[in-house]
Amino acid sequence: MSVKKKSPQRQCVGCGEMKNKKELIRILKTAEGDIILDTTGKKNGRGAYLCFNRACLERAAKGKGLERSFKMPVSAEVYENLRKELETIENGQSAVAPGSGDEGR
Repeated sequence: MSVKKKSPQRQCVGCGEMKNKKELIRILKTAEGDIILDTTGKKNGRGAYLCFNRACLERAAKGKGLERSFKMPVSAEVYENLRKELETIENGQSAVAPGSGDEGR
């Protein structure tokens, strides 16, 4: 008898939709207070999750979703850097593609 393993659910800070962790990208606040994109999902720090699309990032910026998650102000420069990194991932230039299985391990 095989047991189906449950996958962890996370909420997108942009649209608020609950999805499997592997379907979302992790935004990370490091111990130094830097905010970066965590494509592996393994780095240490406080994480917030976004869908793999620009619209959810824009909603998170407008609704201050990252500010609420990280309990600190997030500058426009950080959002611009996240936009560029997300665009790079969308164009297939990242080593880890969404749903490849490497994000949650």
